[in-house]
Order: sequence, then C-alpha cells, then structure tokens
Amino acid sequence: MATNPSHDDSHKQTSKKSSQTTQPLKPITPIRQRLMVTWLIWLTFRLLALPLLINVFNPSRPDIVGGIAWQALWLVPAFVLTPSILRGRSPYALLIDSMFTLVYLGASGVVLFTRAYGSSWAEIAVYFIDFVLLFAINIWLFILLKRLPSMNNVVKQPR
Repeated sequence: MATNPSHDDSHKQTSKKSSQTTQPLKPITPIRQRLMVTWLIWLTFRLLALPLLINVFNPSRPDIVGGIAWQALWLVPAFVLTPSILRGRSPYALLIDSMFTLVYLGASGVVLFTRAYGSSWAEIAVYFIDFVLLFAINIWLFILLKRLPSMNNVVKQPR
C-alpha cells in the first residue's frame, strides 16, 4: 500500500503551525527587571556620576553642584516617567516612555558627537556610557512592549 508523502508532510506542517500559535507569551519579568535596573543606573549616572566625572576629566573644571542642578532640571521628565517604567505593566505608559527615552537618546547622541571634536578621550567615554545606557533602556522598552498583551484586542463590556 503506497502512501502519499506530500500528504503526510503537509499534515505535520499544519500541526507544527497550530502548536506554535498556542504557545504562551514569553515571560516579561526578566525584561522588566533589566529595564528597571538599567533605568535606575542611568538616572544615577546622569544625575551624579556625569557631572562628577566631567569635572574630573574636563580641564576647565566645571562646577559639580551646578552640573548636578542642571542634570536634575534636564531629568525632570525622566523623574515623572520613573513610576511607570519601574512598574512596567501598562503598554500605553511604556509607549509614551519609549518616545521620551528616544528623545533623550537623540540628545545624548548629539552631545556625544559634538564633544568628540574638542574633548579628551575620557570625557568622550563618559558621554558614550550615557548613550549606551539610554540605548539599552530603549531596547528593553521595545522588547517589553512586544511581549506585553496587545492594546488592540481589548473587549469592551456593553453598557
């Protein structure tokens, strides 16, 4: 009795597809934790370490207290976003957070490239660390947004 191999193969392929669609969503807890840790490291680095390190590496020795005050003013939107990033549950809030961190990433990249022409290698490294931390935050945000439940499949209760 001859069997049709193409019929057997197509049955196996459809069973593989159906098993892939029933797989649960990937866990969000490790990504949420990475985002939270990276966010807190970036806030601390940006607020305290960046002014201190720039004071050490810049020959003009800018004021540390003034630098911290300037960074605190510059980080006001980031402080407002901190609770939603630390919770990491609401896709709507994380989408807004992602837009703000992309603005921070762009500004950090501009500062990095403008400092590349007249600063020491150590000072450039400080701004590069800031850029890398913001880049990592954006990566974790994108991954977390992809893993969270869809915002479009909300079923509203009739009134």
